[in-house]
Amino acid sequence: MVLNFFETEYERGEYFQNLLIAHATGGHGDQSDYEVLRRHFLNNLNTKDFVPRFVRTSRDLSQFWQFIKAKFAHYADRRQFLWDEFRPLLDYLESGAHTPAEKPISDTLQKFDQDNVHRAWTRASERKSRDPEGAITAARTLLEAVCKHILDECGIKYPKNVDLHQLYTHTAKELNLSPDQHNKQIFKQILGGCSGIVNGLGALRNVFGDAHGRGKLSIRPASRHAELAVNLAGAVAVFLVTTFEDKKAGRSTR
Repeated sequence: MVLNFFETEYERGEYFQNLLIAHATGGHGDQSDYEVLRRHFLNNLNTKDFVPRFVRTSRDLSQFWQFIKAKFAHYADRRQFLWDEFRPLLDYLESGAHTPAEKPISDTLQKFDQDNVHRAWTRASERKSRDPEGAITAARTLLEAVCKHILDECGIKYPKNVDLHQLYTHTAKELNLSPDQHNKQIFKQILGGCSGIVNGLGALRNVFGDAHGRGKLSIRPASRHAELAVNLAGAVAVFLVTTFEDKKAGRSTR
């Protein structure tokens, strides 16, 4: 199936564009691929608004052919038109921003610290599809930046070469988010899960990230690994930030 042939959404979008260019310039696009890709991008709430209008109205390649044949007589004009029409979709897919949670996470982190925290989030988000190793490293950097910012604001000292686990432990205790600070089992379980996520991201970065040299037989991450790492890091980062803001405002963090 064409959706499984390509690893990233960007590659699927690029193939969709090239399929139509081939069909419009003397070649033959695959009808079944067109139908699958058209349905895939139109049924996705995050991409449907970026799909060219003529794709919405052309249910099959014969309808597309009638459209493009009447609109442009020359192949060069058809190519340029299709490049221009697909640019918004491909730009969106290349940015890696295709989960509904990304905008609220981005907004929260930008208000908190634009220079370090939000920059790390942006770097992680943009690299998910194109550079999974870099995205995983940036996800770890995001949590490190959030923890250091909060500890600095609270006047808490930490060693220069402190690891992520220690940083998070100090931050969680300062924000009353350590499992041993709570009596109810459900809170212990949830907060223990957050700690486990942070530890897991630190370990994932050591295995899959780009901060260390790699051997000949090393395993490389797929975009889905980066997607998971970045989304988890973003969720934990926002949880820490909003808890810190509540504490500053005098609201209970229990």
